[in-house]
Amino acid sequence: MAAEVHPATLHLTQGTVSITKRCPFQLESGRTLTSATLRYAIYGEPNEECSNVTLVCHALSGSSRVDQWWPDLLDRIFDLDRECVVCFNVIGSCYGSTSAASLDPATGKPYGASFPQVTVRDWVRSQKIALQELGIRHLRTAIGPSIGGMQALQWAVEYPDFVDRVVAMGATQLNALGLGINHLQREVIRLDPEWRGGDYYDGPGPRTGLSHARGLAMTTYKSSELFHARHGRKSDRKGTAPWDSEQGRFDIAGYLEYQGKLFWERFDANAYLTITRAMDLFDPQRDWNGAAWERIRAKLLLFGISSDVLFPEGEVREFADELRKAGVDCRYERVESSHGHDSFLAEPDKLVGLLKDFLHEVGPDPDSFRRVGPALGERDGNIA
Repeated sequence: MAAEVHPATLHLTQGTVSITKRCPFQLESGRTLTSATLRYAIYGEPNEECSNVTLVCHALSGSSRVDQWWPDLLDRIFDLDRECVVCFNVIGSCYGSTSAASLDPATGKPYGASFPQVTVRDWVRSQKIALQELGIRHLRTAIGPSIGGMQALQWAVEYPDFVDRVVAMGATQLNALGLGINHLQREVIRLDPEWRGGDYYDGPGPRTGLSHARGLAMTTYKSSELFHARHGRKSDRKGTAPWDSEQGRFDIAGYLEYQGKLFWERFDANAYLTITRAMDLFDPQRDWNGAAWERIRAKLLLFGISSDVLFPEGEVREFADELRKAGVDCRYERVESSHGHDSFLAEPDKLVGLLKDFLHEVGPDPDSFRRVGPALGERDGNIA
């Protein structure tokens, strides 16, 4: 384990932790990683009982540095003199954890196209190993937005005795529209001549394809109302009007192109494919043969966002109802916002109060929950 200590007010420690120190990590796909690490950030310190630890699970393009992509969560919800927040960069991402850009021990070259498929369940199992390697044996809370919310929900199912509370924002299974949009994004990347079947690390990579994929995704992260207010049918503020030249464009086109360029400058195309595919495959009920929700013992808080296109608010509310029918202690909150799926980043004021109330109320009595399903660890695979 290699660590770097930052003595700032964030009480931040960063490093990498091996998830294959004791044995290879077997993925749901049947493939095995013989050498794999997760990049982590720890804010504050866990107490002896680990009763003050919150795991934050990042969204698609996030990293382990919660202070960089969700600063309001740390600044306004947690007292890092007394509390501890942990975040891991997921397997397959490009911010320090093992991914397609990592060297394959068998070849000494980047995995590239040979990097195995991973799932949300794989991520959670790897995080459990990493926490144990770091000496953390319990979580007060697992919390995340979007794909991070998928991970938090998977935690509640996979390790019912390990986590007390779960918060998922704008997260449930993807519907057909979401699956279709993810499929098109991956195809756009693969159509780029620089894709080269995923083995592009000696060249520039599919920057155009990744840029267009990100632009397509951005249309689902905001709302029609917000796009109309910001861009409408205005001409590109930094270019030629669409009616003055064949190369002219509307302002929305300039915005999406700008967002795409920012993205390919900081992200990896293989990572994008890996993560969106894991997003598609999220299905705890399939993982547990239809008995997933009955396993949950944690208290849950789900947020649905009124203008969310990717995870419609009505579907999140129906999911909360489904959980309650299965006996889960699940609270649901509707967030009114024109910012769409991105509102958890764009309008933190609408979440802070609700989150503080839920995260800091007295913890659940473990004896008040029924114990169901296999014992902890029975389906952990290579987890001791």
